[in-house]
Order: sequence, then structure tokens, then C-alpha cells
Amino acid sequence: MYRVFEALDELVTIVEEARGVPMTSGCVVPRGDLLELLDDIRDAIPRELDDAQDVLDHRDSMISKAQHESEQGVGKAREESERMLAEARAEAERMVADARAHAERLVAEAEDEAERVVTAGRHEYEDLTSRARAEADRMVQAGRASYERAVEDGRNEQHRLVQQTEVVQAAHAESARILDAATGEANRLRGECDAYVDAKLADFEDLLAHTLRTVGKGRASLRAPMTSSSASGAPFDYARD
Repeated sequence: MYRVFEALDELVTIVEEARGVPMTSGCVVPRGDLLELLDDIRDAIPRELDDAQDVLDHRDSMISKAQHESEQGVGKAREESERMLAEARAEAERMVADARAHAERLVAEAEDEAERVVTAGRHEYEDLTSRARAEADRMVQAGRASYERAVEDGRNEQHRLVQQTEVVQAAHAESARILDAATGEANRLRGECDAYVDAKLADFEDLLAHTLRTVGKGRASLRAPMTSSSASGAPFDYARD
């Protein structure tokens, strides 16, 4: 290896001491000497440098092969990731569809239950109203019968008293009193009947309103998780029914 550097130094000396060519930057050098020095350099270069060049060439080949295999691996990884992403997207869509179907089923069941409760409440209201009206009619009939009996008793008493000349004035007063009492009793019975009917109707309206509010809250709690998801179908209008 030392001979290589020595030959290079001799080449540099020859070029520096060579005679220049006029009007150019070139020079005239002894060809034989230069070729001899170049042969010495070639012979002095270690064999390991040639082997190193082979190694470098093999390295380039291996690098190229590795790059090719890396590109293939990246392509396969990309395809695998795309496949896994597609499977994950399909699974997510399936889960969303199942959740939407479950939510819709819960909403439908809640609406059916609300409809059942409203129907039962309506039937109960109609039954209470019917019974209240029947009770009111009975009380009115009883009051009317009592009034008519009192009026009839008063008329009979008035007629009897009229037949007795010595108690005509007392009979007039007693008949008037009896008529007034009968009228007052009839008015009292009518007022009690009206108050009873109003109380029964007010109690049932409070019960029905409480039932509708309870059903509305239950239905709202069932629909809350599906506000961003978009459950299909028109909402059930409790206030309308």
C-alpha cells in the first residue's frame, strides 16, 4: 500500500516538472514513465480493495432487493390494513344497525304501553263518569221524589187544614213552611249531587293527567339515547289523546 502513495507522489512530481505547451494549460509528460507508474499503482493496490468493491456491489444488490421486498411488504400491510378497516367498518355498521333496531323496538314497546295505559285510563274515566252520572241521576231522582212527596204532603195538609175553619190561618202558615222546607231540601240535594259529580270528575282528571305525565317521562327516557342516531317514525303525541 506504501508503493501506491509513493507512485502517486512521483506522478505529481512528473506533472509539476513537465514542460508546458505554449498558449495552453497542458503540458508534455513522458508517456512511458507515467504508464510504468500506473502499472506499479495497479500492482500495489491490495486485493482487498477489489473484494471491497465486490462487497459494495453485492451491498447495492442486497439494498435493491431489500427495498423491493420492503415495498412488497408495505403493499401487503396496506392491503391487510384496508381489509381490517373494511371489516371493522362493517362490524361497526352492524352494531349500529342492531342498536337502532333495539332502540326502535323499545320505542315501539313504550308507545304500545303508553297506548295501553291511555286506553285503560280512558275506559276508567268513562266508567267513573258513567257511575258518577248514574249516582247523580239517582240522587236527583231521589231529591225529586222527596220534593214531590213533600209537596204532596204539604198540599194534603193544606187541604186538610182548609177543611178545618178554626185552623185555616195555621194551615196556611204550616203549608207555606212545609213547601219552603221541601224546596230547600230539594235544592240541598241538588247541590250535593252536583258537588259529588264535580269532585269525582276532578279526581279522575287528576289521575289521568298524572298517568299521562308518567308515561310521557318514561317515553322521553327511552328516546334520549337515540337523539343523534335518528330513530325513524313519528313521535306519539300524548297531549293529543
